[in-house]
Amino acid sequence: MKNIIQFENVSKSFGDLQVLNNLNLEVKDGEKLALIGPSGSGKTTILRILMTLETIDDGFVSVNGEYLWHEKNNGNIIPASENHLHKMRDHIGMVFQQFNLFPHLTAIENVKQPQILIKKKTDAEAKEKAEELFNLVGLGDKKDQYPHQLSGGQQQRVAIARALAMDPKIMLFDEVTSALDPELVDEVLTVLRKLASDSDTTMLTVTHEMNFAREFADRVLFFDSGQIVESGKPDSIFSNPKEKRTKEFLKKFINNVN
Repeated sequence: MKNIIQFENVSKSFGDLQVLNNLNLEVKDGEKLALIGPSGSGKTTILRILMTLETIDDGFVSVNGEYLWHEKNNGNIIPASENHLHKMRDHIGMVFQQFNLFPHLTAIENVKQPQILIKKKTDAEAKEKAEELFNLVGLGDKKDQYPHQLSGGQQQRVAIARALAMDPKIMLFDEVTSALDPELVDEVLTVLRKLASDSDTTMLTVTHEMNFAREFADRVLFFDSGQIVESGKPDSIFSNPKEKRTKEFLKKFINNVN
């Protein structure tokens, strides 16, 4: 199976704070990855780099066999143009902590509009796709409501449907339950579990929900100080982590870490 994402010696700093330190990471096509670790360890920065919301200071990032932040020009590798970045964004969808829905549009209009504006679909095509996704995320009866009429969990499920409507090859989820009341968390995680089991889309999720990470992921990466400290299958990471730093972190969440 080919790599759909590759980070090669990638570094990123914000002022004096280095958030990624010579990072090397490969993600297989269709793989489901959970990124865990303390706040500030670089997890979200990885997603934001892939979404072209943050630049890189050094190294190379490739998506679907093409450089993301660079492009080839007459045999030379040069910084990416805006046109190149725009083309590369078509491969990737992201769901954020905040739902970022347009308050003046109904739920289904929030999912239809990007398809019409960016994918140039007809209204009928966008509506058909939106309705299919509303059924997938369990909101078929809420599609004509406005965001303020929906719970936080329902709004986040609309945001997931909106990202999926663009048919991305890669889906990124950044702490998508962190802004939700505890009783609403599981309805969103249930949708993500279903997506992970039923879809061949590559998915990366940053999460502090360790039970969910265990169920969702093919592979778990533990980050600390901008580097991958440990990588492995969920059962290996959560039941028998090798690294001392991983054990210390997981003991805050799991009682029986060896």
